[in-house]
Amino acid sequence: MTPHYLSQLVWRTLLGVAIFNALSAVSGGVLMLFTGGLGMPLSMLENSPFPSFVGPAIILLVVIGGTQALATVLMVRSRPTFLLWSAVAGFAMIIWIMIETAIIRGFGVLQALYFSTGIAQLALVLALLGIVAWLPRVQLAERLAPTTSRP
Repeated sequence: MTPHYLSQLVWRTLLGVAIFNALSAVSGGVLMLFTGGLGMPLSMLENSPFPSFVGPAIILLVVIGGTQALATVLMVRSRPTFLLWSAVAGFAMIIWIMIETAIIRGFGVLQALYFSTGIAQLALVLALLGIVAWLPRVQLAERLAPTTSRP
């Protein structure tokens, strides 16, 4: 495998994770707002500063979904700041899950899934920065340039 192929594979994987997280967070936030918590009992918020699911829904929609969506758009538009925003989105997801599990005092399959996607985002950003040995460092501009044949 060539370094360029590996870089493209990592880039596409990061994009897939960001799209998945963005769609999940935005749809989850919207559904929580319109259903009053997706059928979850209000007692789940007993140890939180929130009297209802409106606050968590807005945070999920705007902060988590917003950073994931921003990272996705920046990647698709080949903006150099996509690495920064992908890392911010990954950290935001990890922090969200950690706070959520502390508030609800439980950890399930969904928390494990989304915690893992946050970790994956950070690991993929590190890979694209050339910090891992198996992915040779390639200039960011070269990585983002469209692959075209040269005469």
